[in-house]
Amino acid sequence: MNGLLLTDGYKTGHHQQYPKGTEEVYSNWTPRSNKYASKGCDKIVSFGQQYVFQWLHDYFNDNFFSRPKEQVCKEIKEELSMYLGTDYDVTHYEKLHDLQYLPIKVKSLPEGVEVPVRVPMVTVVNTEKEFYWITNFLETILSTMLWQPMTSASIALRYKRIFKSWALLTDKENVSFIDFQGHDFSMRGMGGLQSAVSSGMGHATVFLGSDTLPVISSLRKYYNAEGFVVGSVNATEHSVMCAGTKDDEIGTFRQLMQTYPTGILSVVSDTWDLWKVLTVYLPELKEEVLARDGKLVIRPDSGDPVDIICGESRVLGGNSAKDKGVVELLWDIFGGTVNAQGFKVLDTHIGAIYGDSITTERAENICQRLHDKGFATTNVVLGIGSFTYQYNTRDTFGFAMKATSVVVNGERREIFKDPITDDGVKKSAKGLIKVDMLNNEYVLLDQVSPEQENEGALQVIYENGHFVNPVSLQEIRERIDQNL
Repeated sequence: MNGLLLTDGYKTGHHQQYPKGTEEVYSNWTPRSNKYASKGCDKIVSFGQQYVFQWLHDYFNDNFFSRPKEQVCKEIKEELSMYLGTDYDVTHYEKLHDLQYLPIKVKSLPEGVEVPVRVPMVTVVNTEKEFYWITNFLETILSTMLWQPMTSASIALRYKRIFKSWALLTDKENVSFIDFQGHDFSMRGMGGLQSAVSSGMGHATVFLGSDTLPVISSLRKYYNAEGFVVGSVNATEHSVMCAGTKDDEIGTFRQLMQTYPTGILSVVSDTWDLWKVLTVYLPELKEEVLARDGKLVIRPDSGDPVDIICGESRVLGGNSAKDKGVVELLWDIFGGTVNAQGFKVLDTHIGAIYGDSITTERAENICQRLHDKGFATTNVVLGIGSFTYQYNTRDTFGFAMKATSVVVNGERREIFKDPITDDGVKKSAKGLIKVDMLNNEYVLLDQVSPEQENEGALQVIYENGHFVNPVSLQEIRERIDQNL
């Protein structure tokens, strides 16, 4: 698809609508509100800028600059003339093709840091006067792509904070386990491959467990990821269990353990009767499980996650399997140890994972109720799926890219928006901006001079077709962990 189609239709006439003599349009990308975000998501993780601008750079090279000018401009002229019902003039596009690069300068806050609401994370400005229109022409595609990796990374960090706070309370010697306690199961429910990868990379800045396999190659391509990126384990699905038949489910368990005599093996266990698996089959398989060189992980996949994992009873020793829940039933069969903090840790040969309809609130409740029953919260892994990562929009954190400064006939004009009918969320900054660190917090300074705009935490990452100050996945993860 022609790169010039990566915008809203109404933007195709904006080059004619700016004041005559316009030379520069300066815009910023800012999270304006967290009122639609999950409770506890008070800041936003800066992530995805390098990926998005590399993707944009590559796309324009492949689908505009590298194609013959006559062909690509004729194509867009025909399309826009029909679209707008006019003889569309493509002179400005022809000049862009002659230039052979995107004439923009992009500045960004470091990826991996947390940013308060209403503090700009990215600025974009044209570098050639005749291409003043390019800044906000690119707004649409940037808005399309930037919000999701930032949103998913921010939500993932909220999960990890929940896991860490409870791990410190119930199993601080095993706190490193939280790197794998949130596992990405979202790919199948995302809005397309690019959405799955974009969100999955956000998750992978925070956690090391993921089943979104394309994330690995994407992080290698866009963030120079080396060695281990994310990992998973051998695991079944319902088709495997069904194929083994309901009458011989225990035989399927045996076959799987023989197929994988070592390492972690996750088996979906509620294809028919989870409680029968936990009260009949696993007691019979106990010695085989304990003799195995690895961990068998039981995976329920339906019902209320909190009650299934923790039991309907709030105290130990319930009268039924439903009262006890998965973790207590596994303890009754396989036992384990009591750690220095006085919490029960399941035997290393057995574990549990739940990956359906998990939310940050349910994660908190699961940890709370395991704690209340005397179990370490590290006894369970929670799968984070599309219920968490797909049920978001650009409005989750109110992301928007808005122009705040223009130059017309050599004169700089500070511009801003502040709709009288709005509640204040849409009010923009004004003029050139600078982001500083004050008391260990990023703060916005607007209406600054060009000299001041060159300073501060926003650093150039892309200019006139060239990337500078690249960041690696390892650096991003280190920044996130430092603030965890």
